[in-house]
Amino acid sequence: MAVASSDTAIRTGRFNRTLIYVVLLLFVLFYMLPLYIMVVNSMKPLSEITGGGMMSLPSAFTLEPWAKAWSTAQVGVEPTGLRPYFWNSISMVVPAVAISTVLGALNGYILTKWRFRGDTILFGLMLFSCFIPFQIVLIPMAAILGILGLSGTTAGLVLVHVVYGVGFSTLYFRNYYAAFPTELVRAAQIDGAGFFQIFWRILLPSSGPIIVVCVIWQFTNIWNDFLFGASFASGDGAPMTVALNNLVQSSTGVKEYNVHFAGAILAAMPTLLVYIVAGRYFVRGLMAGSVKG
Repeated sequence: MAVASSDTAIRTGRFNRTLIYVVLLLFVLFYMLPLYIMVVNSMKPLSEITGGGMMSLPSAFTLEPWAKAWSTAQVGVEPTGLRPYFWNSISMVVPAVAISTVLGALNGYILTKWRFRGDTILFGLMLFSCFIPFQIVLIPMAAILGILGLSGTTAGLVLVHVVYGVGFSTLYFRNYYAAFPTELVRAAQIDGAGFFQIFWRILLPSSGPIIVVCVIWQFTNIWNDFLFGASFASGDGAPMTVALNNLVQSSTGVKEYNVHFAGAILAAMPTLLVYIVAGRYFVRGLMAGSVKG
């Protein structure tokens, strides 16, 4: 009787596990369907798409839509492409991510290991800045950029993203450093180590997981941003998301959907690669500072 009951429990467990995998697989297929449509149709001639074969595999494989989206897409009177705007985004994202990460690490270090009167209030204000909608800061930010002479420049976009991202980076590092043993900092102070020595030699070497979290978060938000790019950049200084929108909206006559799909994949490729390469470290970093002790 006990053996039969055990066999029944094993079969039930296998059935439940199989059912869960099947349901999860269906969800994955449903979630990946838009990506499949984009990839497949970016490799088709336009005639196959307009002929109603959007779900089918390409019968005539071509990479011409990718080439047009990258460098020679005819979207107006003159040929243009996403290539120069790709480098605009790179020159905007790299310094913005680096500066906001360094400032967040310093802020988190100060707010946890160098406590002062009013530090909780200051952290609360910085945390509050994370929840301010983008639309509210457009007019004052435009005025500040105009005063600084950075309006319509990549440097202006870097400043905007640093200011808007330092609240998030401070939150990450503050929570991570709160779980770091304060006794090590006190011991270093007794040995004569200064502010930056403690930060550089003790805290920063152990901050790898949270640095990965901050970099991935900031990189994704800044690269995918459209509102700030459309508001504070123009012409040849626009980031890739704005250029992609112009690529789609400026098409005249028959819409080149294959070129649009290829352009969308090119615009999403950097963030996709970041998550593929470092996605597991992102989850580990989030969990690293969640438990104190």
